[in-house]
Amino acid sequence: MAPEPLPLLIFGVTYLCLALGRAPGLAIDRTGFALLGALAFLATGALSLEQAKEAVDAPTLAVLFAMMLLSAQYHLSGLYGAISRRLGRVGSPRRLLAGTLAVCALLAAVLTNDVVCFALTPLLLVSLRRTRLDPVPYLLAIAIGTNIGSALTPIGNPQNILIAQRLELDFLPFVAFCAPPVLLSLAAAYLLLARRLRPLGDAGARETAPPPEGPPLDRWQAAKAIGLTALAIALFLSPLPAHLTAAAVAGLVLTSRKMHTRSMLGLVDWQMLALFVGLFAVTRGFELSGWTAALAGSLQRAGLPLGEGAVLVPAVALLGTLVGNVPAVMLLLRFLPTEAEVGYALALASTLAGNAVLVGSVANLIVVEQAAREGVVIGFRAHLRVGLPIALLSLAIAAAALALS
Repeated sequence: MAPEPLPLLIFGVTYLCLALGRAPGLAIDRTGFALLGALAFLATGALSLEQAKEAVDAPTLAVLFAMMLLSAQYHLSGLYGAISRRLGRVGSPRRLLAGTLAVCALLAAVLTNDVVCFALTPLLLVSLRRTRLDPVPYLLAIAIGTNIGSALTPIGNPQNILIAQRLELDFLPFVAFCAPPVLLSLAAAYLLLARRLRPLGDAGARETAPPPEGPPLDRWQAAKAIGLTALAIALFLSPLPAHLTAAAVAGLVLTSRKMHTRSMLGLVDWQMLALFVGLFAVTRGFELSGWTAALAGSLQRAGLPLGEGAVLVPAVALLGTLVGNVPAVMLLLRFLPTEAEVGYALALASTLAGNAVLVGSVANLIVVEQAAREGVVIGFRAHLRVGLPIALLSLAIAAAALALS
């Protein structure tokens, strides 16, 4: 017997709204759509409150929350500002581009890409204004570098955290598998972005008040941030469950004589956490309705096993581009076998595809919105001309790595 149509309708409308990103006449974003979808499942009785609570993956949220708090330590200690100023003192435009890509990729690998973009974009703009260089390639390098770098580790972005927790992937094997495609993708991004470097002509100059340079560097608090990062990585490499490591790191970050709890919590991306909660409930309601099993059977009969890299990489890339990488991963995890290689493929494809279009990754939108506040406009086409070829090259590299594994 076919499953009831109502859960399919709710799920379909929710994901359609996630793809569109907005609704005419309503001030609502993707987080709002995810929460409305969850409420619709609850209101129609397709999902009980107890089932919704059980659907929320607390360990995943704990790891994501802890990484956001650790990033807040970087920001409030002035470490982000010090990094941006150091990059701004690089004399060569090509070296500045390489440094921006490398620093953003490295920070994103341990602090999640979205929070790194939020913190670094306005600070790096301060330095770029003094160089008289066109800031657009460097701003694109922030988004692209953080997206690619975040694919390196199971804590680099929200979807990787979810994949690692659900499939119980170990830290070091994850890094070992993803490192070659990530490094090659960064090299490809550098070569494509370097072709767009140019001075900022007088016609393109726009006088605006310089944005704040961030908190001054507090060496003790900066040392604490670096020390906690090293401790977190060491604990992630140990047999200790990732959510317990996250709890320990979050507790140490909050234990401070100088940094007020309110200031730290104010830098946490609560919208992202709420998006996760809503999507957990939506995907669980869809699964309980029987539609997940029905669709999985249809794919199998059609000869499209999602567990194979040749099918999974383009499928997740396309779906992630349409609805965003986090919703895509939450949906596809329901159809996939619990094998490590499948998890690596899903993490690489969902993350690297985020560079293709402006709405493919939250990191892209953060950079564009932050830059627009300072008078630097990056349009959809400007991003597409760089992001799409980089995404296609990166996905080809990832597919080759999967085929050779």
